[in-house]
Amino acid sequence: MKKILFIEGDGIGPELMSHARRVVDSIAKVEWVQGEAGFATFQKTGTPLPSATLEAAKECDAILFCAVTTPPNIPNYRSPIVALRKELDLYANLRPFASLPNIPTPFPALNFAIVRENTEGMYSGIEKRDGDTAYATRVITKKGSERITKFAFEYAARRGFSKVTIVHKANVLRVTDGLFLEVARSVAAQYPGIACEDALVDSVAMRLVKSPQDFDNGVIVTTNLFGDILSDESSALIGGLGVAPSGNYGETRALFEPVHGSAPKYAGKDVANPTGMLLSTAMMLEHIGEKEASEKLTRAVRECYLQKVTTHDVGGSAKTSEMVERIVKLMG
Repeated sequence: MKKILFIEGDGIGPELMSHARRVVDSIAKVEWVQGEAGFATFQKTGTPLPSATLEAAKECDAILFCAVTTPPNIPNYRSPIVALRKELDLYANLRPFASLPNIPTPFPALNFAIVRENTEGMYSGIEKRDGDTAYATRVITKKGSERITKFAFEYAARRGFSKVTIVHKANVLRVTDGLFLEVARSVAAQYPGIACEDALVDSVAMRLVKSPQDFDNGVIVTTNLFGDILSDESSALIGGLGVAPSGNYGETRALFEPVHGSAPKYAGKDVANPTGMLLSTAMMLEHIGEKEASEKLTRAVRECYLQKVTTHDVGGSAKTSEMVERIVKLMG
């Protein structure tokens, strides 16, 4: 039986995690292990990521993470999700974007993914302040660029996607993004059956708003900060942050989390959209070998949208618990 570390986090995290665990227990058998992380944990223990949680993460088959609050300007506080990605070397952040039924958007149905380098770039954690000047070091390595591009092409091949877009800013960041682009092009040459283009990040940001169908049936691969921004932008194309899932993958470990934040103002109100959390859970199930359960959950979520049993943020009137109840019934 697979061991899953679950981290509830802050805000709406505990209630959404409770729903996710219920859904998993209705279609698969796993062993749950609880870990603590987040701002509430920091206030209680003095650290946002206790060593016991990190050790448990190393011993489990996968991690299911909801959301944590990361307030700025708190001394000695560092995002636990960023720390987990680095400590476990979860170098690839995968965010699939597939349109859901009955969500009113001005865009055609879309199906694409963003693959983001997850451990270096502007989130390398190397910062300092000297008087009135602050510095951040952007780290781009050949190894990091090579493995994230390979991940993107391998994912495209598995999913039957026809193209990969390498996103960069090498015209200005000539050394760092110059290296990323050089390595990514070299990797792309190893996949002649998949079309490849490269594009500037500002151009891609505009095209995602103006003509997102340009990226349909494809994968965008990019560096850490660019991928973070573009993936949040892309979530708006399919209904918002509440519906977007993600997975963080390393060579031997993986962590799954919704794209949205902890939304503390909605905590305990039974109004948060569970879609991003449940689709992330489906990604986790696929990763641990429960492919049939993963597909069953994904189908049930989509059927729930077809039946218009959805939360207020996507035009429905259902409570979180009502939406989850319908999904459980749809899974049989």
